Amino acid sequence: MRRLCRVLAALLIPAASLAVALIAVAGLVLIVGEDPGRALLTLLRGALGDPEGIGYTLFYATDYVFAGLAVALPFQAGLFNIGGEGQAALGGLGATLVVLALGDTPAPLVLVVAVIAAAGFGAAWAFVPALLQAWRGSHLVITTIMFNFVAAALMTWLLVEVLIAPGQSALETRTFLSRLWLPTLADLTAGTRFDAGEAPLNPIALLALLAAAFYWVLLYRTPLGYEIRAAGLNLLAAQAAGIRVPRIIVLAVCSGGAFAGLIAVNGLFGAQHRLTADLTAGAGFAGIAVAFLGRGHPLGVVLAAVLFGGLNQGGAALSFEMPGVTRDVVTVAEGIVIFVCGMLDGVARGHICRAMRILWTAPVRQTA
Repeated sequence: MRRLCRVLAALLIPAASLAVALIAVAGLVLIVGEDPGRALLTLLRGALGDPEGIGYTLFYATDYVFAGLAVALPFQAGLFNIGGEGQAALGGLGATLVVLALGDTPAPLVLVVAVIAAAGFGAAWAFVPALLQAWRGSHLVITTIMFNFVAAALMTWLLVEVLIAPGQSALETRTFLSRLWLPTLADLTAGTRFDAGEAPLNPIALLALLAAAFYWVLLYRTPLGYEIRAAGLNLLAAQAAGIRVPRIIVLAVCSGGAFAGLIAVNGLFGAQHRLTADLTAGAGFAGIAVAFLGRGHPLGVVLAAVLFGGLNQGGAALSFEMPGVTRDVVTVAEGIVIFVCGMLDGVARGHICRAMRILWTAPVRQTA
């Protein structure tokens, strides 16, 4: 029964937070002179109203799952990884180099090696900030932010001087061979009553779910996960208990970098089919909000990722159908959702849990 109460509290808190957040967004829409009810319905229809909208929502959510896990895992060790954007860019570089080097290799093998390379390059880009944190005490927030800028400069130079497609002025590589394009929801539903238009949802979404499951197993069912959580709860106590804290720091941050590197795989093989300068489109930074809204739990991260995917897709439909609600207004609305959900979680959690405990103990007092 007590476990049931905890589950109900865990469901009630985000539901109440999201409801208040939507009310706040409705107020914002009212301020810009549009009908809040129509705006919210348009947002929902754009995100979930048809197969194409659902496909785009889940496509964006796939990136956000990887990005959320990239922040959540190091945070379990008490570390704040803000380098997801740079790590994702390097992951895209690793996957692209595999494709360019193994062009004549069977497609399944190329895809598997590309996924491994994306995770490996992301982890490698996180290695130096992790090492500086573990052995020199350099703050991970500062070093990972700086590495984002270094990654952006490196990618620009490579795309201009080395990887740019012949005869191309845009900063992008040549298009991958069509046999490396993953099947999308649009391909599977073309010509049917459930036609998904151009929705690029692809099998990488299943990889994102597997990554969330792996995160749960690692964190809650392995000795390494126990050490990560122990270090996050009390660094000095973990060190006194014999846990090698520098090793934990490096492993946690590099594992987060590996998750971030996988962000690029979704766009590379499911949508763009080439490496571009803006491949990740800010997903690495959005992972911070996804991780915190999901409270670091894999299921919470997945649900938060779907929420942000819906806001992204629904916001695009909203700005198209209601010109008064520009993309900037949609961005502000996303910020309001993050702020309200984060604020109310801290404010309301104690009250809801206390009410659930009262409901649990009330029958006991009556029988006594």
